[in-house]
Amino acid sequence: MKAHKYGDNVDTDVIIPARHLNTSDPDELAAHCMEDIDPAFAARVRYGDILVAGRNFGCGSSREHAPIAIKASGISCVIAESFARIFYRNALNIGLPILECPAAAKAISAGDDVSVELAAGEIADLTTGQRFRAEPFPPFMMELIAAGGLSAYLKGKIK
Repeated sequence: MKAHKYGDNVDTDVIIPARHLNTSDPDELAAHCMEDIDPAFAARVRYGDILVAGRNFGCGSSREHAPIAIKASGISCVIAESFARIFYRNALNIGLPILECPAAAKAISAGDDVSVELAAGEIADLTTGQRFRAEPFPPFMMELIAAGGLSAYLKGKIK
């Protein structure tokens, strides 16, 4: 999985520009994901790729469209030094795995091959051979992510 790397304070207006919020279609949102800072992102990202960022990723407005756009683009996990609180919650609500790991976020370069083991919190930069450890999600959060988010998880529990 290739890493796509961005800096600090990437806000939700950059992740999905406001001019594209007239839809809730995930595929349409994915087509415009990151376009204001990386116009080629949507064309370059492949299913399973990893997004890596600095501090305060997802700051700004509380729109759920931002993690939806990232997930729909094919990104399998976001690794950052830190996340804005509302983005963190929105990401988990829609089943987008995110890991807070400052060492990995600083060390991984754009284009590196990266593997992630969510349940163990293990991140490996296969390009450099470096390994990192993030706080793993507890089992119930792994179930929520595997279900595709909070709504799908709760629907499964009700059945």
